[in-house]
Amino acid sequence: MKRRSVTMTDGLTADKVTRSDGCPTSTALPHPRESIRNCALSMDQIPDLHSPMSPISESPSSPAYSTVTRVHATPAAPTATVLPASPVTRRSSEPQLCPGSAPKPPGELDKGPYASPSHTLCKASPSPSLSSYSDPDSGHYCQLQPPVRGSREWAAAEASSRQGKSYGERLKELSENGAPDGDWGRAFTVPIIEATSSFNPATFQSLLIPKDNRPLEVGLLRRVKELLAEVDARTLAQHVTKVDCLVARILGVTKEMQTLMGVRWGMELLTLPHGRQLRLDLLERFHTMSIMLAVDILGCTGSAEERAALLHKTIQLAAELRGTMGNMFSFAAVMGALDMAQIARLEQTWMTLRQRHTEGAILYEKKLKPFLKSLNEGKEGPPLSNTTFPHVLPLITLLECDTAPAEGPEPWGSTEHGVEVVLAHLEAARTVAHHGGLYHTNAEAKLQGFQAQPELLEVFSTEFQMRLLWGSQGASSSQARRYEKFDKVLTALSHKLEPAIRSSEL
Repeated sequence: MKRRSVTMTDGLTADKVTRSDGCPTSTALPHPRESIRNCALSMDQIPDLHSPMSPISESPSSPAYSTVTRVHATPAAPTATVLPASPVTRRSSEPQLCPGSAPKPPGELDKGPYASPSHTLCKASPSPSLSSYSDPDSGHYCQLQPPVRGSREWAAAEASSRQGKSYGERLKELSENGAPDGDWGRAFTVPIIEATSSFNPATFQSLLIPKDNRPLEVGLLRRVKELLAEVDARTLAQHVTKVDCLVARILGVTKEMQTLMGVRWGMELLTLPHGRQLRLDLLERFHTMSIMLAVDILGCTGSAEERAALLHKTIQLAAELRGTMGNMFSFAAVMGALDMAQIARLEQTWMTLRQRHTEGAILYEKKLKPFLKSLNEGKEGPPLSNTTFPHVLPLITLLECDTAPAEGPEPWGSTEHGVEVVLAHLEAARTVAHHGGLYHTNAEAKLQGFQAQPELLEVFSTEFQMRLLWGSQGASSSQARRYEKFDKVLTALSHKLEPAIRSSEL
Protein backbone atom coordinates (compact mmCIF):
# COMPACT_ATOMS: atom_id res chain seq x y z
CA MET A 1 0.00 0.00 0.00
CA LYS A 2 1.40 3.36 -1.08
CA ARG A 3 0.19 6.67 0.46
CA ARG A 4 0.53 10.13 -0.92
CA SER A 5 -0.57 13.30 0.89
CA VAL A 6 -1.87 16.30 -1.02
CA THR A 7 -2.15 19.51 1.01
CA MET A 8 -4.01 22.63 -0.21
CA THR A 9 -1.79 25.70 -0.29
CA ASP A 10 -4.47 28.22 0.55
CA GLY A 11 -4.18 27.49 4.26
CA LEU A 12 -7.94 26.95 4.63
CA THR A 13 -8.22 23.13 4.78
CA ALA A 14 -6.39 19.92 3.92
CA ASP A 15 -7.61 16.64 2.62
CA LYS A 16 -6.08 13.21 2.28
CA VAL A 17 -6.32 11.51 -1.03
CA THR A 18 -5.47 7.84 -0.95
CA ARG A 19 -4.62 5.92 -4.09
CA SER A 20 -4.34 2.17 -4.22
CA ASP A 21 -1.67 0.47 -6.25
CA GLY A 22 -4.11 -2.17 -7.38
CA CYS A 23 -6.70 0.37 -8.50
CA PRO A 24 -5.06 3.51 -9.80
CA THR A 25 -8.32 5.37 -10.43
CA SER A 26 -10.03 4.76 -7.13
CA THR A 27 -10.30 7.79 -4.86
CA ALA A 28 -11.50 7.97 -1.29
CA LEU A 29 -14.67 10.08 -1.16
CA PRO A 30 -14.93 12.69 1.59
CA HIS A 31 -17.64 12.53 4.22
CA PRO A 32 -20.99 14.09 3.06
CA ARG A 33 -20.89 16.64 5.88
CA GLU A 34 -17.42 17.70 4.79
CA SER A 35 -18.68 18.09 1.20
CA ILE A 36 -21.49 20.39 2.29
CA ARG A 37 -19.12 22.44 4.41
CA ASN A 38 -16.56 22.67 1.63
CA CYS A 39 -19.18 23.77 -0.90
CA ALA A 40 -20.38 26.61 1.29
CA LEU A 41 -19.75 30.01 -0.22
CA SER A 42 -19.74 33.01 1.98
CA MET A 43 -21.34 36.17 0.63
CA ASP A 44 -18.65 38.12 2.39
CA GLN A 45 -16.11 36.82 -0.16
CA ILE A 46 -18.00 38.25 -3.11
CA PRO A 47 -16.73 41.76 -3.89
CA ASP A 48 -19.11 44.68 -4.24
CA LEU A 49 -20.25 44.48 -7.85
CA HIS A 50 -21.75 47.95 -7.89
CA SER A 51 -18.64 49.73 -6.70
CA PRO A 52 -17.06 51.79 -9.49
CA MET A 53 -13.61 50.77 -8.20
CA SER A 54 -14.36 47.07 -8.41
CA PRO A 55 -12.23 45.25 -10.99
CA ILE A 56 -15.23 43.16 -11.88
CA SER A 57 -17.07 46.13 -13.32
CA GLU A 58 -14.15 46.76 -15.64
CA SER A 59 -12.92 43.26 -16.51
CA PRO A 60 -15.52 40.52 -16.19
CA SER A 61 -12.94 37.88 -17.06
CA SER A 62 -10.59 38.92 -14.29
CA PRO A 63 -9.73 36.37 -11.58
CA ALA A 64 -11.62 38.41 -9.01
CA TYR A 65 -14.81 37.83 -10.99
CA SER A 66 -15.26 34.43 -9.36
CA THR A 67 -14.36 33.42 -5.82
CA VAL A 68 -14.41 29.69 -6.54
CA THR A 69 -10.91 28.14 -6.73
CA ARG A 70 -10.49 25.51 -9.43
CA VAL A 71 -7.51 23.16 -9.64
CA HIS A 72 -7.13 21.50 -13.05
CA ALA A 73 -5.08 18.34 -13.07
CA THR A 74 -2.74 17.31 -15.88
CA PRO A 75 -3.87 14.42 -18.07
CA ALA A 76 -1.02 12.23 -16.82
CA ALA A 77 -1.96 12.54 -13.19
CA PRO A 78 -5.68 13.37 -12.75
CA THR A 79 -6.56 14.69 -9.33
CA ALA A 80 -9.80 15.61 -7.65
CA THR A 81 -10.99 19.22 -7.61
CA VAL A 82 -11.20 20.51 -4.08
CA LEU A 83 -13.21 23.65 -3.22
CA PRO A 84 -12.02 25.75 -0.31
CA ALA A 85 -14.33 26.10 2.62
CA SER A 86 -15.41 29.49 3.81
CA PRO A 87 -13.76 30.74 7.00
CA VAL A 88 -17.09 32.43 7.88
CA THR A 89 -20.10 30.41 8.84
CA ARG A 90 -22.71 30.60 6.07
CA ARG A 91 -26.04 32.14 6.91
CA SER A 92 -29.27 30.44 5.90
CA SER A 93 -30.35 33.40 3.72
CA GLU A 94 -27.15 33.31 1.63
CA PRO A 95 -26.95 31.45 -1.68
CA GLN A 96 -24.78 28.38 -1.99
CA LEU A 97 -23.19 26.32 -4.73
CA CYS A 98 -25.17 23.77 -6.62
CA PRO A 99 -23.84 20.36 -5.49
CA GLY A 100 -24.11 18.80 -8.93
CA SER A 101 -22.53 21.58 -10.96
CA ALA A 102 -19.40 20.60 -12.82
CA PRO A 103 -16.58 23.07 -13.35
CA LYS A 104 -16.24 24.60 -16.77
CA PRO A 105 -13.09 25.70 -18.54
CA PRO A 106 -12.26 29.37 -18.10
CA GLY A 107 -13.12 30.16 -21.70
CA GLU A 108 -16.72 29.02 -21.31
CA LEU A 109 -17.59 31.21 -18.34
CA ASP A 110 -18.85 34.25 -20.29
CA LYS A 111 -20.62 32.46 -23.14
CA GLY A 112 -24.10 32.61 -21.60
CA PRO A 113 -26.50 35.36 -22.64
CA TYR A 114 -26.77 36.61 -19.03
CA ALA A 115 -23.30 36.39 -17.56
CA SER A 116 -23.25 36.95 -13.84
CA PRO A 117 -20.60 36.95 -11.12
CA SER A 118 -22.37 33.97 -9.55
CA HIS A 119 -22.06 31.60 -12.50
CA THR A 120 -22.26 28.49 -10.39
CA LEU A 121 -24.80 29.82 -7.91
CA CYS A 122 -28.25 28.36 -7.61
CA LYS A 123 -31.27 30.65 -7.80
CA ALA A 124 -31.04 32.69 -4.62
CA SER A 125 -34.06 33.15 -2.44
CA PRO A 126 -34.97 36.77 -1.79
CA SER A 127 -33.65 38.10 1.47
CA PRO A 128 -34.63 41.30 3.26
CA SER A 129 -31.01 41.82 4.23
CA LEU A 130 -30.02 42.15 0.58
CA SER A 131 -32.66 44.69 -0.40
CA SER A 132 -30.25 47.58 -0.02
CA TYR A 133 -28.12 46.19 -2.87
CA SER A 134 -30.94 46.12 -5.40
CA ASP A 135 -30.59 48.02 -8.64
CA PRO A 136 -33.81 49.40 -10.20
CA ASP A 137 -32.32 49.24 -13.71
CA SER A 138 -30.90 45.73 -13.75
CA GLY A 139 -32.87 43.98 -11.02
CA HIS A 140 -31.44 42.29 -7.95
CA TYR A 141 -27.70 41.81 -8.11
CA CYS A 142 -28.13 38.06 -7.44
CA GLN A 143 -30.89 37.79 -10.04
CA LEU A 144 -29.67 35.79 -13.00
CA GLN A 145 -32.19 37.23 -15.48
CA PRO A 146 -33.56 40.70 -14.70
CA PRO A 147 -36.91 41.75 -16.27
CA VAL A 148 -36.58 42.63 -19.93
CA ARG A 149 -37.54 46.21 -20.81
CA GLY A 150 -41.04 46.15 -22.28
CA SER A 151 -42.02 42.82 -20.72
CA ARG A 152 -45.08 42.33 -18.52
CA GLU A 153 -43.01 42.19 -15.32
CA TRP A 154 -41.12 45.36 -16.25
CA ALA A 155 -44.38 47.18 -17.07
CA ALA A 156 -45.87 46.12 -13.73
CA ALA A 157 -42.82 47.42 -11.89
CA GLU A 158 -42.98 50.71 -13.76
CA ALA A 159 -46.69 51.10 -13.02
CA SER A 160 -46.14 50.52 -9.32
CA SER A 161 -43.31 53.06 -9.26
CA ARG A 162 -45.51 55.70 -10.92
CA GLN A 163 -48.43 55.01 -8.60
CA GLY A 164 -49.14 57.86 -6.20
CA LYS A 165 -47.25 60.53 -8.16
CA SER A 166 -48.94 63.90 -8.50
CA TYR A 167 -49.80 65.48 -11.82
CA GLY A 168 -46.88 67.88 -11.57
CA GLU A 169 -44.39 65.07 -10.99
CA ARG A 170 -45.76 63.05 -13.90
CA LEU A 171 -45.64 66.11 -16.16
CA LYS A 172 -42.02 66.80 -15.18
CA GLU A 173 -41.10 63.17 -15.84
CA LEU A 174 -42.74 63.28 -19.26
CA SER A 175 -40.97 66.51 -20.21
CA GLU A 176 -37.57 65.13 -19.19
CA ASN A 177 -37.76 61.48 -20.28
CA GLY A 178 -40.60 61.38 -22.77
CA ALA A 179 -43.52 58.96 -22.62
CA PRO A 180 -42.72 55.81 -20.60
CA ASP A 181 -42.73 52.44 -22.29
CA GLY A 182 -45.97 51.47 -20.56
CA ASP A 183 -47.66 54.40 -22.32
CA TRP A 184 -46.46 53.66 -25.86
CA GLY A 185 -49.00 54.88 -28.37
CA ARG A 186 -50.60 57.37 -25.97
CA ALA A 187 -49.68 60.94 -26.86
CA PHE A 188 -49.52 63.61 -24.18
CA THR A 189 -52.16 66.32 -24.64
CA VAL A 190 -51.25 69.87 -23.70
CA PRO A 191 -53.94 71.41 -21.45
CA ILE A 192 -56.13 74.03 -23.06
CA ILE A 193 -55.85 77.59 -21.75
CA GLU A 194 -59.42 78.89 -21.69
CA ALA A 195 -59.73 82.46 -22.92
CA THR A 196 -63.51 82.98 -22.77
CA SER A 197 -65.99 82.62 -19.96
CA SER A 198 -68.21 79.57 -19.70
CA PHE A 199 -71.14 81.98 -19.10
CA ASN A 200 -72.80 83.26 -22.27
CA PRO A 201 -75.97 85.19 -21.43
CA ALA A 202 -76.57 86.14 -25.07
CA THR A 203 -77.11 82.52 -26.15
CA PHE A 204 -78.76 81.37 -22.91
CA GLN A 205 -81.95 79.37 -23.56
CA SER A 206 -84.32 80.20 -20.70
CA LEU A 207 -87.66 78.80 -19.55
CA LEU A 208 -88.53 82.05 -17.76
CA ILE A 209 -86.83 84.93 -19.57
CA PRO A 210 -87.81 86.04 -23.08
CA LYS A 211 -85.17 86.47 -25.74
CA ASP A 212 -84.91 90.23 -25.15
CA ASN A 213 -85.57 91.48 -21.64
CA ARG A 214 -84.92 94.62 -19.66
CA PRO A 215 -83.16 94.78 -16.28
CA LEU A 216 -85.28 93.93 -13.23
CA GLU A 217 -88.58 93.33 -14.99
CA VAL A 218 -91.36 93.36 -12.43
CA GLY A 219 -93.14 90.26 -13.71
CA LEU A 220 -89.92 88.28 -13.77
CA LEU A 221 -88.97 89.38 -10.25
CA ARG A 222 -92.41 88.33 -8.98
CA ARG A 223 -92.05 84.89 -10.60
CA VAL A 224 -88.61 84.39 -9.02
CA LYS A 225 -89.98 85.36 -5.60
CA GLU A 226 -92.78 82.80 -5.97
CA LEU A 227 -90.36 80.02 -6.91
CA LEU A 228 -88.14 80.74 -3.92
CA ALA A 229 -91.12 80.83 -1.56
CA GLU A 230 -92.64 77.52 -2.73
CA VAL A 231 -89.90 75.25 -1.33
CA ASP A 232 -88.07 75.02 1.98
CA ALA A 233 -84.50 76.14 2.67
CA ARG A 234 -83.03 72.64 2.35
CA THR A 235 -84.46 72.17 -1.15
CA LEU A 236 -83.09 75.55 -2.15
CA ALA A 237 -79.67 74.54 -0.79
CA GLN A 238 -79.73 71.35 -2.86
CA HIS A 239 -80.49 73.26 -6.06
CA VAL A 240 -77.77 75.82 -5.35
CA THR A 241 -75.19 73.11 -4.59
CA LYS A 242 -76.08 71.20 -7.76
CA VAL A 243 -75.43 74.25 -9.96
CA ASP A 244 -72.30 75.23 -8.00
CA CYS A 245 -70.70 71.81 -8.42
CA LEU A 246 -71.41 71.83 -12.15
CA VAL A 247 -69.88 75.28 -12.62
CA ALA A 248 -66.82 74.44 -10.50
CA ARG A 249 -66.39 71.08 -12.31
CA ILE A 250 -66.83 69.03 -9.18
CA LEU A 251 -69.67 67.15 -10.88
CA GLY A 252 -70.30 66.41 -14.54
CA VAL A 253 -66.62 66.13 -15.51
CA THR A 254 -66.09 63.86 -18.52
CA LYS A 255 -62.90 62.22 -19.73
CA GLU A 256 -62.65 64.73 -22.55
CA MET A 257 -62.89 67.61 -20.08
CA GLN A 258 -60.17 66.06 -17.92
CA THR A 259 -57.92 65.74 -20.96
CA LEU A 260 -58.46 69.38 -21.91
CA MET A 261 -57.93 70.60 -18.34
CA GLY A 262 -54.88 68.42 -17.75
CA VAL A 263 -56.27 67.49 -14.31
CA ARG A 264 -59.20 65.47 -13.06
CA TRP A 265 -61.19 68.04 -11.07
CA GLY A 266 -61.90 71.74 -11.11
CA MET A 267 -60.60 72.22 -7.57
CA GLU A 268 -57.13 71.26 -8.79
CA LEU A 269 -57.49 73.46 -11.86
CA LEU A 270 -58.19 76.44 -9.59
CA THR A 271 -54.65 76.36 -8.25
CA LEU A 272 -52.92 76.18 -11.65
CA PRO A 273 -51.96 79.04 -13.98
CA HIS A 274 -54.21 77.86 -16.81
CA GLY A 275 -57.20 77.79 -14.42
CA ARG A 276 -57.54 81.57 -14.43
CA GLN A 277 -60.78 81.62 -16.41
CA LEU A 278 -62.42 79.22 -13.96
CA ARG A 279 -61.38 81.49 -11.10
CA LEU A 280 -62.90 84.50 -12.85
CA ASP A 281 -66.12 82.58 -13.53
CA LEU A 282 -66.43 81.64 -9.87
CA LEU A 283 -65.90 85.26 -8.84
CA GLU A 284 -68.64 86.27 -11.28
CA ARG A 285 -70.98 83.66 -9.88
CA PHE A 286 -70.27 84.63 -6.27
CA HIS A 287 -71.07 88.31 -6.71
CA THR A 288 -74.05 87.72 -9.01
CA MET A 289 -75.59 85.31 -6.49
CA SER A 290 -75.15 87.80 -3.64
CA ILE A 291 -76.69 90.64 -5.66
CA MET A 292 -79.71 88.54 -6.71
CA LEU A 293 -80.46 87.54 -3.09
CA ALA A 294 -80.11 91.17 -2.01
CA VAL A 295 -82.55 92.22 -4.74
CA ASP A 296 -84.99 89.58 -3.53
CA ILE A 297 -84.89 91.06 0.00
CA LEU A 298 -84.88 94.73 -1.00
CA GLY A 299 -87.58 94.12 -3.59
CA CYS A 300 -89.99 93.11 -0.86
CA THR A 301 -92.00 96.34 -0.62
CA GLY A 302 -94.50 95.00 1.90
CA SER A 303 -94.39 95.33 5.67
CA ALA A 304 -91.37 94.92 7.93
CA GLU A 305 -92.78 91.54 9.06
CA GLU A 306 -92.68 90.24 5.49
CA ARG A 307 -89.09 91.38 5.03
CA ALA A 308 -88.15 89.86 8.41
CA ALA A 309 -89.64 86.52 7.33
CA LEU A 310 -87.65 86.70 4.11
CA LEU A 311 -84.51 87.48 6.09
CA HIS A 312 -85.20 84.48 8.32
CA LYS A 313 -85.50 82.12 5.34
CA THR A 314 -82.27 83.50 3.87
CA ILE A 315 -80.50 82.79 7.17
CA GLN A 316 -81.91 79.25 7.12
CA LEU A 317 -80.59 78.85 3.57
CA ALA A 318 -77.11 79.85 4.77
CA ALA A 319 -77.34 77.37 7.65
CA GLU A 320 -78.38 74.52 5.30
CA LEU A 321 -75.56 75.30 2.89
CA ARG A 322 -73.05 75.25 5.73
CA GLY A 323 -74.27 72.23 7.70
CA THR A 324 -76.34 69.91 5.52
CA MET A 325 -74.72 70.43 2.13
CA GLY A 326 -71.18 71.42 3.11
CA ASN A 327 -71.18 74.10 0.40
CA MET A 328 -68.89 76.83 1.70
CA PHE A 329 -68.91 78.74 -1.58
CA SER A 330 -72.60 79.62 -1.67
CA PHE A 331 -72.67 79.87 2.12
CA ALA A 332 -70.24 82.78 1.81
CA ALA A 333 -72.31 84.24 -1.05
CA VAL A 334 -75.53 84.20 1.01
CA MET A 335 -73.74 85.65 4.03
CA GLY A 336 -72.29 88.31 1.75
CA ALA A 337 -75.81 89.33 0.73
CA LEU A 338 -76.96 89.55 4.35
CA ASP A 339 -73.90 91.59 5.25
CA MET A 340 -74.33 94.17 2.47
CA ALA A 341 -74.52 97.74 3.70
CA GLN A 342 -77.86 98.28 1.95
CA ILE A 343 -79.42 95.41 3.96
CA ALA A 344 -77.52 95.87 7.22
CA ARG A 345 -78.88 99.40 7.53
CA LEU A 346 -82.53 98.22 7.65
CA GLU A 347 -82.83 98.64 11.40
CA GLN A 348 -86.58 98.20 11.57
CA THR A 349 -86.41 94.95 9.60
CA TRP A 350 -83.65 93.50 11.82
CA MET A 351 -85.49 94.52 14.97
CA THR A 352 -88.59 92.72 13.74
CA LEU A 353 -86.45 89.66 12.99
CA ARG A 354 -85.18 89.58 16.58
CA GLN A 355 -88.73 89.87 17.89
CA ARG A 356 -90.53 87.42 15.57
CA HIS A 357 -87.71 85.02 14.66
CA THR A 358 -85.41 85.10 17.65
CA GLU A 359 -83.74 81.75 16.92
CA GLY A 360 -82.86 82.90 13.40
CA ALA A 361 -81.33 86.13 14.69
CA ILE A 362 -79.27 84.25 17.30
CA LEU A 363 -78.14 81.71 14.71
CA TYR A 364 -76.97 84.50 12.41
CA GLU A 365 -75.22 86.60 15.06
CA LYS A 366 -73.71 83.89 17.27
CA LYS A 367 -72.87 81.05 14.88
CA LEU A 368 -72.90 81.93 11.20
CA LYS A 369 -71.07 85.25 11.32
CA PRO A 370 -68.25 84.03 13.62
CA PHE A 371 -67.87 80.89 11.49
CA LEU A 372 -67.53 82.94 8.29
CA LYS A 373 -64.99 85.18 10.00
CA SER A 374 -62.93 82.11 10.97
CA LEU A 375 -63.15 80.81 7.40
CA ASN A 376 -61.90 84.10 5.98
CA GLU A 377 -59.01 84.20 8.43
CA GLY A 378 -58.04 80.59 7.72
CA LYS A 379 -58.53 79.48 11.32
CA GLU A 380 -61.46 77.08 11.02
CA GLY A 381 -63.09 74.94 8.38
CA PRO A 382 -65.69 72.22 8.01
CA PRO A 383 -64.63 68.56 8.17
CA LEU A 384 -63.49 67.17 4.83
CA SER A 385 -65.94 64.28 5.10
CA ASN A 386 -68.86 66.76 4.97
CA THR A 387 -67.51 69.24 2.39
CA THR A 388 -68.80 69.38 -1.17
CA PHE A 389 -67.43 72.81 -2.10
CA PRO A 390 -64.57 74.22 0.02
CA HIS A 391 -64.11 77.89 0.90
CA VAL A 392 -61.98 78.99 -2.05
CA LEU A 393 -63.06 82.65 -2.24
CA PRO A 394 -60.00 84.02 -0.33
CA LEU A 395 -57.67 81.92 -2.50
CA ILE A 396 -59.33 83.13 -5.71
CA THR A 397 -59.20 86.71 -4.49
CA LEU A 398 -55.49 86.33 -3.72
CA LEU A 399 -54.68 84.85 -7.12
CA GLU A 400 -56.86 87.35 -9.02
CA CYS A 401 -56.27 90.41 -6.85
CA ASP A 402 -55.92 92.65 -9.93
CA THR A 403 -59.32 91.78 -11.39
CA ALA A 404 -61.41 90.82 -8.35
CA PRO A 405 -64.06 93.46 -7.59
CA ALA A 406 -63.54 95.36 -4.35
CA GLU A 407 -65.99 94.21 -1.71
CA GLY A 408 -64.64 95.74 1.46
CA PRO A 409 -61.29 95.07 3.11
CA GLU A 410 -59.71 91.67 2.70
CA PRO A 411 -59.32 89.54 5.84
CA TRP A 412 -55.51 89.65 5.52
CA GLY A 413 -55.47 93.44 5.27
CA SER A 414 -57.51 94.29 8.34
CA THR A 415 -55.71 92.17 10.95
CA GLU A 416 -52.32 92.29 12.60
CA HIS A 417 -51.57 88.79 11.35
CA GLY A 418 -52.07 89.42 7.65
CA VAL A 419 -49.06 87.36 6.56
CA GLU A 420 -50.21 84.37 8.62
CA VAL A 421 -53.68 84.61 7.04
CA VAL A 422 -52.24 84.64 3.52
CA LEU A 423 -49.99 81.66 4.27
CA ALA A 424 -52.94 79.77 5.79
CA HIS A 425 -54.99 80.19 2.60
CA LEU A 426 -52.08 79.23 0.37
CA GLU A 427 -51.52 76.11 2.48
CA ALA A 428 -55.24 75.34 2.29
CA ALA A 429 -54.92 75.42 -1.51
CA ARG A 430 -52.81 72.24 -1.30
CA THR A 431 -55.63 70.48 0.51
CA VAL A 432 -58.21 71.77 -1.96
CA ALA A 433 -56.21 70.54 -4.97
CA HIS A 434 -55.46 67.18 -3.36
CA HIS A 435 -59.03 66.28 -2.34
CA GLY A 436 -60.90 67.01 -5.58
CA GLY A 437 -62.05 63.40 -5.76
CA LEU A 438 -63.32 63.53 -2.18
CA TYR A 439 -65.43 66.63 -2.91
CA HIS A 440 -66.85 64.82 -5.93
CA THR A 441 -67.77 61.78 -3.83
CA ASN A 442 -69.34 63.93 -1.10
CA ALA A 443 -71.40 65.90 -3.63
CA GLU A 444 -72.73 62.72 -5.20
CA ALA A 445 -73.67 61.37 -1.77
CA LYS A 446 -75.40 64.61 -0.72
CA LEU A 447 -77.40 64.82 -3.96
CA GLN A 448 -78.28 61.13 -4.20
CA GLY A 449 -81.99 60.78 -4.96
CA PHE A 450 -82.38 64.52 -5.43
CA GLN A 451 -85.15 65.47 -7.87
CA ALA A 452 -84.35 68.91 -9.25
CA GLN A 453 -86.93 71.36 -10.53
CA PRO A 454 -85.81 72.80 -13.89
CA GLU A 455 -87.11 76.30 -13.13
CA LEU A 456 -85.33 76.46 -9.77
CA LEU A 457 -82.10 75.23 -11.34
CA GLU A 458 -82.44 78.02 -13.88
CA VAL A 459 -83.01 80.64 -11.19
CA PHE A 460 -79.69 79.71 -9.58
CA SER A 461 -77.77 79.57 -12.87
CA THR A 462 -75.37 82.45 -13.44
CA GLU A 463 -76.60 83.27 -16.97
CA PHE A 464 -80.18 83.67 -15.70
CA GLN A 465 -79.08 85.94 -12.87
CA MET A 466 -77.05 88.11 -15.24
CA ARG A 467 -80.02 88.47 -17.59
CA LEU A 468 -82.37 89.18 -14.68
CA LEU A 469 -80.21 91.88 -13.15
CA TRP A 470 -78.75 93.63 -16.20
CA GLY A 471 -81.00 92.65 -19.08
CA SER A 472 -80.11 91.04 -22.38
CA GLN A 473 -77.93 93.97 -23.46
CA GLY A 474 -76.33 95.02 -20.20
CA ALA A 475 -75.28 91.46 -19.29
CA SER A 476 -72.51 91.59 -21.90
CA SER A 477 -70.93 94.82 -20.59
CA SER A 478 -67.81 94.91 -18.45
CA GLN A 479 -67.95 93.46 -14.96
CA ALA A 480 -66.72 96.58 -13.15
CA ARG A 481 -69.31 98.77 -14.87
CA ARG A 482 -72.15 96.38 -14.12
CA TYR A 483 -71.29 96.14 -10.42
CA GLU A 484 -70.82 99.88 -10.03
CA LYS A 485 -74.23 100.68 -11.51
CA PHE A 486 -76.02 98.03 -9.53
CA ASP A 487 -74.55 99.21 -6.26
CA LYS A 488 -76.40 102.47 -6.82
CA VAL A 489 -79.61 100.57 -7.59
CA LEU A 490 -79.39 98.61 -4.33
CA THR A 491 -78.76 101.81 -2.39
CA ALA A 492 -81.85 103.43 -3.92
CA LEU A 493 -84.02 100.39 -3.09
CA SER A 494 -82.78 100.33 0.49
CA HIS A 495 -83.49 103.99 1.11
CA LYS A 496 -86.93 103.60 -0.43
CA LEU A 497 -87.81 100.91 2.13
CA GLU A 498 -86.42 102.75 5.16
CA PRO A 499 -85.52 106.35 4.44
CA ALA A 500 -82.55 107.75 6.29
CA ILE A 501 -83.42 109.87 9.28
CA ARG A 502 -82.28 113.42 8.72
CA SER A 503 -80.41 115.22 11.47
CA SER A 504 -82.98 118.04 11.41
CA GLU A 505 -85.74 115.57 12.32
CA LEU A 506 -83.96 114.42 15.49
